Amino acid sequence: MAGKNNQKYLTLSGLEQLIVTPESNFINVGERTNVTGSRKFLKLIKEEKYNEALDVARDQVEGGAQILDVNMDEGMLDGKEAMITFLNLIASEPDIAKIPIMIDSSRWEIIESGLQVVQGKSVVNSISLKEGETEFVRQAKLIKRYGAAVIVMAFDEIGQADNYQRRIDICKRSYDILVNTVNFKPQDIIFDPNIFPVATGMDEHRRNALDFFEATKWIRDNLPYANVSGGVSNVSFSFRGNNVVREAMHSAFLFHAIKNGMNLGIVNPTMLEVYDEIDPNLLECVEDVLFNRRDDATERLLDFAETVKGQKREVDTAVQEWRTNDLQDRINHALVKGIDAFIIEDIEEARLSSNKPINVIEGPLMIGMNVVGDLFGSGKMFLPQVVKSARVMKKAVAYLQPFIEAEKDGKIEAAGKILMATVKGDVHDIGKNIVSVVLGCNNYDIIDLGVMVPPEKIIETAKKENVDIIGLSGLITPSLDEMVFVSKAMEKEKLDIPLIIGGATTSRAHSAVKIAPNYNNTVVHINDASRAVTVVGKLLHDNNQVYKNQIREEYESFKEQFLKRGKKKEYLSIEEARKNKFNIDWDNSEITTPKQLGIKVVEDFNIALLKDYIDWTPFFRSWDLHGKFPDILNDKIVGKQATELYEDAKAMLKQIFNEKLLLAKAIFGLFKANSVNDDDIEVHNEKGETISKFLTLRQQSTKSKGKPNIALADFIAPKSSNIQDHIGCFCVSTGFGTQELAEKFEAEHDDYNSIMIKALADRLAEAYAEFLHEHIRTKVWAYSVNENLNNKELIKEKYKGIRPAPGYPACPDHLEKETIWQLLKVEKKIGVKLTENLAMWPAASVSGYYFANEKARYFGLGKIKEDQIKDYSQRRNISIEASRKWLNPNIAD
Repeated sequence: MAGKNNQKYLTLSGLEQLIVTPESNFINVGERTNVTGSRKFLKLIKEEKYNEALDVARDQVEGGAQILDVNMDEGMLDGKEAMITFLNLIASEPDIAKIPIMIDSSRWEIIESGLQVVQGKSVVNSISLKEGETEFVRQAKLIKRYGAAVIVMAFDEIGQADNYQRRIDICKRSYDILVNTVNFKPQDIIFDPNIFPVATGMDEHRRNALDFFEATKWIRDNLPYANVSGGVSNVSFSFRGNNVVREAMHSAFLFHAIKNGMNLGIVNPTMLEVYDEIDPNLLECVEDVLFNRRDDATERLLDFAETVKGQKREVDTAVQEWRTNDLQDRINHALVKGIDAFIIEDIEEARLSSNKPINVIEGPLMIGMNVVGDLFGSGKMFLPQVVKSARVMKKAVAYLQPFIEAEKDGKIEAAGKILMATVKGDVHDIGKNIVSVVLGCNNYDIIDLGVMVPPEKIIETAKKENVDIIGLSGLITPSLDEMVFVSKAMEKEKLDIPLIIGGATTSRAHSAVKIAPNYNNTVVHINDASRAVTVVGKLLHDNNQVYKNQIREEYESFKEQFLKRGKKKEYLSIEEARKNKFNIDWDNSEITTPKQLGIKVVEDFNIALLKDYIDWTPFFRSWDLHGKFPDILNDKIVGKQATELYEDAKAMLKQIFNEKLLLAKAIFGLFKANSVNDDDIEVHNEKGETISKFLTLRQQSTKSKGKPNIALADFIAPKSSNIQDHIGCFCVSTGFGTQELAEKFEAEHDDYNSIMIKALADRLAEAYAEFLHEHIRTKVWAYSVNENLNNKELIKEKYKGIRPAPGYPACPDHLEKETIWQLLKVEKKIGVKLTENLAMWPAASVSGYYFANEKARYFGLGKIKEDQIKDYSQRRNISIEASRKWLNPNIAD
């Protein structure tokens, strides 16, 4: 009878059997052999120090883990090889191999490789319905054949279950398929109904814990013999850095989850307090949050958390060596290392020993920031570290501010006042914000007017605030023209203020040739944040006239050389360029008809799917760390800083994915199309009626023999060929929610994370464009169904076809965005708007076209000749001046 009864309970094994019965205590899964959860373990696996990695596993078993979670999901690892190697090594270690293994991966090939070598009865973590029932059933049948149990995530084709009803609906559906279709033993099913963070400040998260408890109880009551698991540390994600609160939250959550039927889970034993020993006031605050018992539960827990922040349990109370130094050294260390845990304590000590609170800022804090400035200027600190230093500084100043105001101590004497603005029509501000932070660290008073700032507001504020410098920023090419306009307006108003120009599309050439001639004061282009402090210091120095004269002479000389260089270049007329177009043999070209024509909106997209599509190189570049990823992580100069930044970015990404902090939206359309009039592309509906027209630009530079003058229209079959071709266009955004999060961080004096969220949103938008293009190529247009490219190959555009974007070299015309917006009804369908200068809002958005022709490759347009501008203005029915604005002023005569 005992044998039959055991069949009702989850039974696993390593060398020893583990039976999970109602009488069993909670089954704890050891998590430190997971490369995504342990830096130490990841480093050991990367360095192939498998013997030391086995010691980590052994420590887990000796520490009480009853199942060992093994995960090798990391972009720089051969996950399959690492999984096979490590599991084979475990099999030869009886003290480790005695407990069951949880094979943990988001990639099926890694899971299956583990199933093929693991001994005993293991657990697969995890499968779900997110890719549909067919794939779910296929994977479940294989797991059953390998004799393993399975963790099933509450996740389906729509996305992750984030409320009670979705949790139970998905679990019920999954259970029915597994039991009735796959004939999976119900006791071998373990549901993970998703543990999400609580006390985030967002109303939609208030029931996160309660919904989990209730869903767990429902599963145990209604899905016979099924088990429930979860990752407990997720619940306290909002309180990272405050271990006292986190430990209490873990213990209280686990206590109630177990009461409701959770019988397995991933818990770090070192991050648990004994439930009965939790401070009663803290426990009340925690449980108010977990059970959503009060409207102000989150605020009360946050208030309590501040009273215990920095406290540690006795086991952790070893004093860090630097904390024994004198006060100034401690403040210097905190600022240089970006450590804010003790800054209030140290600043209070400094305040009590000072005559006036303001003296703390002008004395110890500025001494510390001067150390930061010297290290940064000498290349011994890097931008991400400086931004972290600024976070510590701002926290200290915010603490002192009430004391300063109470004593009417006046304002801190700044080194200078600088106005910063992203120009009208442009929404991009990451670079501007970084420069503002760096200058603020050097005691400059920053007036940040934000984005889309009109010239009149810039000039009015500059006069009113009596600023010393104006800084203009912009990313899109029309912003270059806007900067010219601002410089002319400043001259008209007779301003006598140096003008700094910065932004991705700006250049020394544009500043010298297009802006400086319009303005009698100094114009300086800054290409990265590291130069900002030096340039500003020289502009405001007592002997600044020498520097100003030097800059003017350099820019005047540069302008003359640039203009002479332009005259030497030769260009074809537009008619000659068209005669030398790129010719394709359309009769022998393969043209694939899309499986689906028309417009489709992508709804309820799981943003976590973009993780493996991120191109990290531009992310590091935005932080002034230059080098290709992943090589930059091992760079002798910036490798340490790059690695720290990467780890912080991954931690925030995890929070973005787990808490759904950013909303991903997309729309795309595939249409019948043909080229007409050499350079234009007509777009047709399914009936063949013309519904839109794209206007492309043709290269006009003189080519060497045999090389064509290309236009995008060359890659679409001409109407005269009587061959029906196709074109696509799209818009994606991952920016919804970014601004609110950035403002929240800024309100907390946390510029580092404010910039981080924007930088990651931008990377995710580009990743979404890559992800969607792959989906189009392989499934919707389906002209490349057998494609199998890794992320490195995607970044290098090894795929068939191209994805040019308006505003970039292949299509520098921003007005094409309006055509895309009208054709797809982008703003109405997904809410992405165009500014008056055709920047996309939210800023983390990408739009463009899809071309499928196998001969299409990304190409630079080259310089635009005057007669092409005239031709273009006629086709657009706008003035030549307007034509120049919407093309690239850097390359237009």
